[in-house]
Formats: sequence, C-alpha cells, structure tokens
Amino acid sequence: MTEIASESRCAATSDPSTGALPLLAICLGFFIVMLDTTIVNVALPSIGDDLDGDLGLLQWVVDSYTLVFAALLLSAGAAGDRFGPRRVYIAGLASFAVFSVLCAAAPSGGVLIAARALQGLGAAALVPGSLALITATYPDRAARARAIGVWGGMGGVAAALGPVVGGGLIAATGWQAVFLVNVPVAALAYVLVTRVVANPSPRRQRDFDLPGQVLAIAALACLTYAIIEGAGRGGWDAADSVVFTIGLALGAIFVAVESRRHDPMLPVRLFRGAAFATASATGVLLNFGFYGQFFVLTLYFQQLRGLSALIAGLYTVPQAMGAVLGSPLGGRVCARIGAPKTMTIGLLTGGAGYLGLLAVGQHTAYAVIAPIIFVAGFGMAIAMPAATAAAIAAVPPQRAGIAAGVINAARQLGSVLGVAILGAFVTTGTFLTGFHTAVAVAAAIFAVGAALNVIQIVRMSRARATARGHGLVGG
Repeated sequence: MTEIASESRCAATSDPSTGALPLLAICLGFFIVMLDTTIVNVALPSIGDDLDGDLGLLQWVVDSYTLVFAALLLSAGAAGDRFGPRRVYIAGLASFAVFSVLCAAAPSGGVLIAARALQGLGAAALVPGSLALITATYPDRAARARAIGVWGGMGGVAAALGPVVGGGLIAATGWQAVFLVNVPVAALAYVLVTRVVANPSPRRQRDFDLPGQVLAIAALACLTYAIIEGAGRGGWDAADSVVFTIGLALGAIFVAVESRRHDPMLPVRLFRGAAFATASATGVLLNFGFYGQFFVLTLYFQQLRGLSALIAGLYTVPQAMGAVLGSPLGGRVCARIGAPKTMTIGLLTGGAGYLGLLAVGQHTAYAVIAPIIFVAGFGMAIAMPAATAAAIAAVPPQRAGIAAGVINAARQLGSVLGVAILGAFVTTGTFLTGFHTAVAVAAAIFAVGAALNVIQIVRMSRARATARGHGLVGG
C-alpha cells in the first residue's frame, strides 16, 4: 500500500499554480549550484596550468566541494526543519557568494581546494532549502512534481550555460571569473526570495547531530582520498588500502550510530520504505554516472583533442541541452505514469548515450558525438526530478526537509565517487582506453539503476493486485 500511495502522490491532479516569480526565486539558488559545477569542469585545464596542478589536483578541486556538499546536506535539511527553509536558503546564498570570491582569489591549488570545500557549505544549504520551499509553496502533489521539474530544468539551463559562459570568461579574463559570476546571481536571488517567497514556519525542533556529521565527513574524506591519490600514483599502495578500509569502517559506524540516535541526521528508518530506498539509490547512481562521465568528457575535449576552453564548452552544450529539455519533461511524465517508470525510462535512455561514447575516438566527427551526448543528458534529466519527487512523496510533509537532504546527499555522494572512480581510469594507460572504460562503467551503473526501478515497479504491481483482491482499491 505504501508503494501505491507513493505513485498516486506523483500522479495526482493539480491545483492552480501559485505563480512563476516565487518559483524563479527558489530555483535561482539551485541554478548557481549547477552553474558552478559545469563552469568549474570546463575551467579545470586552465586551473591546472595556472596553479601547476596534475589530474589529482583537478579531481580534488571538484571533489572537495562535492564532498562537503554531500556530507552537510543532511544537517542542512534538518536545519531547514528547525529554523525554517527560507532562513537556511538565504544563509546558503550569502555563504555561496562569499566563498565564490575566496575561490577566485586563491593563489595556489591547496588554497583553492580549501575554498572549494567552504563553497560546499553554501551549496549544502541551498539545495534542500530550495526543495523544502517548493514543498511549502506548492502543496498539491502534481503541481509540486511539475515545480520540481522546473527546478531541475533550471539546473539544466545552468548546465547548458556553464560551459559556454565559462569558456568565454576564461578566454576573456581567466579562470577566476567562473567563480565571480556566482555573486550577482546570488544577489538577485536574495532580493527576490525576501520579497516574493513566503516564510514557512519551522515544523519541528531538531538537535544538531555532531557525531553523525563528523563520521559522515571523515568516511567520505577517507574513501575519496584513497581513490584519488591511489589513482594518481598509478595504483594503490598499503597506505591507500588502509585509508580506504578506515573509510568503510567509519561508514559502517556512521550507520550504526544513526540507527541508534533518537533524532539522527540520517533517519535510517526512512530506508525501510522501498519507494524511498529505491529513489535514494537511483540518486546515487544517476550522479555517479553523469558527473563521472562529464568530468572525463571535458578532459577528452581539451586534453585529448586539444580544444580551447571556449570550444570545449560549446562542444558539451548538446548534453546540457538534453538536460534542459529532459528535466521539465521528467516532471510531467512522473505526474502521469509514476516515478519508478519515469526513472527506468530515463536511466535506460541515458545509459544508451554512454554506450554510444564507446564508438568515439580521438578524431571522431563532432556531428557524431553531439547526438550521443544529447541522449546521455536527456535520459539523466528525465530520471532526476522523478527520483527527487519520489523521495519527498514517500515521507510525511513534516519530514520534507530531511527527505530533501537525504536524496540530495545521495546524489552528491554519487558525484564524489563518480569523479574519483571514473576519473581514475584516465590516469592509467592511454587516455582513450581510460575514457572508454569510464563511459562503459557509467552505462553499467545506469543499467543497475534501471533494474532497481523495474523491481520497484513489479513490487508496486503486486501490492496493487493484493489490495484489489482484498477490496481495498477499486477495479
């Protein structure tokens, strides 16, 4: 019955929208988070040249930000429940802007990595804060699913603009400008949200889970360090294996501690529901495959084909445009056929795009590459808003903040591991062989996600048949 209710929440008919301007104000925070992601990827070779950094440093520039982002999302979701989502969202805007300036001013790779980690603080507040505001602003489930589709679409627009704007800024002024561009967008978002978005009352008081937060950061840091540093040396040594084992142990301790706390940052009991567990696992797999392949795709264009940052940015636009078109479509499809079916369609479509990249060589015509990466981005974007909507719909409204934190933490965990693991493939052997291995793994990861959702569809169908047999639902 839980699965049936979860699907019906996604498919319910809608009430009239509350207006476009509040949604724009809410979505701008997610916009700068996603803009930052794609701009930084296209800037990596320039950063490496200017700061004398190797591939390992470039992976850390991406993953130091994403690691903190992922680790703090759960606490940020809880903070939204305690202090109100608008207050947390505004704090995220301010900190994201300030730490973006620090990134631009970084004189060395180490300082940039530290500043990127601090920037992750702001991102961690913005994403669950924006989703919780959407939940409060659009209480109707179908309207909320469409609003989340627009939210995802704004991320897709940012992803599309990032490579082009970033490439142009790098060519005109240098890589520092890709961080400074966040400041005016954050300022506009602040003005709008304080004027047109209602201030929902805090739903419940939550204590800060210091043990859980420390364990989460430590576990992710150990795992990421072992993967990135081991790959940078061409293979793990004994120290890397020890650090990786420590990371796994800390992760297990984290789960054990959270399962015993009265008010944990990660309510383990949420995962007892099949709908929530499937949506969270799908979030991990989506970001693992997409951001891992996007990292190596950017390097493919600039390092293997020798393209400038601007041209490489333009070359990635079809994938981002696929996300622009796929995200709002994913919200509408989810409202019509349910989240598990929507996620299955998106994962299979995106996986087909990654498989297509196996045919790409060093001199493959761009006319061949463009439709392949469009399909990859399109499929990912169809699945992403459905995963988010499913996770939020699977919990009571008063748990929306923490559910938003969990699903987005799951996604960012996937990003951390995807960049670290798929990026590691291009550090050993020839670049092209590593590139092909990385995209093959991304396709396999999407196939696993599709299989999980097929299982969920079968489970829901059986639950529906059982309910009908007992006369609990109409024929």
